[in-house]
Amino acid sequence: MNKYKLTYKPFGNYALLIEWPQEISSKILEDIRLFVHEISLNKIKHILEVNFIYSSLLVIYNYKKTNFNLLKNELDTLYNKPFNSKISKGNLWKIPVCYNKDFGMDLELLASEKKITTAKIISLHSNSIYTVFGIGFLPGFLYLGGLNNQLFFPRKSTPRSNIEQGSVAIGGNQTGIYPQNSPGGWNIIGKTPVSIFNKEAKIPCKIAAGDSVQFLPISKENFYEIQKQVIKGTYNLKQFKND
Repeated sequence: MNKYKLTYKPFGNYALLIEWPQEISSKILEDIRLFVHEISLNKIKHILEVNFIYSSLLVIYNYKKTNFNLLKNELDTLYNKPFNSKISKGNLWKIPVCYNKDFGMDLELLASEKKITTAKIISLHSNSIYTVFGIGFLPGFLYLGGLNNQLFFPRKSTPRSNIEQGSVAIGGNQTGIYPQNSPGGWNIIGKTPVSIFNKEAKIPCKIAAGDSVQFLPISKENFYEIQKQVIKGTYNLKQFKND
């Protein structure tokens, strides 16, 4: 794999931000995941945590034991060595979504603005397989790349004060799922009965960066059936290995 020209920046007093070319790219995501794996294998001292999204990697370190320049040089040396290890292609998660207008409060707005039917929006949205490029701005919020460009639509100029947990939305050239009730400015087109994030679980969010997601349209009746299973703890999200 070709190496990229990276930029290293201080991020506060105890973190270092590494930036790849600023674009949504599966190749860049794979390069970041490989680099994170190499960092883990090499057990670089004084690194406390790493987190990445799209084309940026944040490295949090113990500032009492090292500093920006020392760590930058160590990481840059490691990055420019050949990556001999391999990483998995991640999992494919199939997430049920009800696109009923009772859940998709902006579905008809998008159809009107795009001059297509709501059925076409649902078809375009559910036929794509999305790549998880990162997790933020809320715990468990999946940033999904791969939205059909016919569905690109700007975020709202004035965010809503409360978006319900499970709401599936479009913001710009991305789609995502709200993992909990929160304010939000994305356009809501449906809702999943599945909980993406559970703070009480050993692994709060099973879906990871590098995984894939596909949405499965369900009826309103199916939504409430699955919701009951989720509450009982008997529903298992469909998970497959990527080829």
